[in-house]
Amino acid sequence: MRIIDVSERLLPVSRYADRGAPEGGLTTSVVAVTTDISRHGKPVVGYGYASVGRFGQSGLIRERFAPRLLKAPEDLLINDAGDNVDPFRAWTVMMTGEKPGGHGERCVAVGALDMAIWDAASKIAGLPLYRFLARCLNRVVDDRPRVRVYASGGYLHPQNDLDNLTDEIRSFVASGFEDVKIKIGATELKRDLQRVETALAQLPDSKHLSVDAMNAYSLEQGLDAASALAPLGLRWFEDVCDPLDFPVQARIAEAYASPLAAGEALFSLAEAKLLDRHAGLRRAMDVLVFDPVHCYGLPGYIDVVDHLTSQGWARNSFWPHGGHLFCLHVVAAMGLAGAELTPLAFYPFNGLFNGAVVGGGWASLPDIPGIGFELNDGAWRVFQTLA
Repeated sequence: MRIIDVSERLLPVSRYADRGAPEGGLTTSVVAVTTDISRHGKPVVGYGYASVGRFGQSGLIRERFAPRLLKAPEDLLINDAGDNVDPFRAWTVMMTGEKPGGHGERCVAVGALDMAIWDAASKIAGLPLYRFLARCLNRVVDDRPRVRVYASGGYLHPQNDLDNLTDEIRSFVASGFEDVKIKIGATELKRDLQRVETALAQLPDSKHLSVDAMNAYSLEQGLDAASALAPLGLRWFEDVCDPLDFPVQARIAEAYASPLAAGEALFSLAEAKLLDRHAGLRRAMDVLVFDPVHCYGLPGYIDVVDHLTSQGWARNSFWPHGGHLFCLHVVAAMGLAGAELTPLAFYPFNGLFNGAVVGGGWASLPDIPGIGFELNDGAWRVFQTLA
């Protein structure tokens, strides 16, 4: 049982529903991992991509990590039962020879391939990913699990921003979402507060709105924003400052009594430990938004969750970043709080899948082997170009 081919393609993605709007050159890597196992007369192929918010990783995937998978003998990839690829062992193969530290964008390349390997392994097992992962982790899931979700978007539109934002929030609510997150920090605070008020006008109350500053603020800017947002009682205030500036994060935590969210731009267990130790986060109320793909894939993300829960964080503190089907499975299998979804942004990975049901802020999961990208028309068209 071996991996016989790895394909990668760099794909442009946009933050906007209008794919003609400027996207700033943002890209992601889409990958296909082909095994020598056949189902229904065809090789089993796993699909993945590098999540969103960073950039594609063509060089690292093609020159460094894919060759290790292709050269690996069967005994380094196969599970103990001898009937499937072991994603954890495949991860070890990819990381062989890597030095500690230097996480940079390396973690994203590994995470994209790791997603595809989990997709392939759950297809070989004939199970949806959430059931396969739960079995690997010795966890029990409901027969028909649902995942709490929120709609993420609200990027600063280059034209007619407030009108476009109004339409976007209305579409989220009409689609069955109760909770919404928008972006701030890309313009002056006065305008950001107008954007917040515009979003709130479409929601029942402020507890249904979160804001994400995308790590944009200095200490002074962060304190000003915290002071302005504090009376609103928002659901959470996310990624306030540089992700490694833990003293600034701690000062904001002292000044802001409502929940904060952090972790999206941290990529390793070592960084997660530093965040917990030095950023002043409150375990009883704050939110952790690490991205399972950007944390070196599931093996790295599982280590982060296991460590932080051992330190007193609850599983319902974790709302993984990403906005895609993979995270939906991860949340269901690991018993986490819920998942971000991007109903409009980042085509072709926006939305869920054909037949998905979102209601009252909860989403159903696909009931086919693997992640279920085959049921998302846009994603499936892109992945087929890798075949």
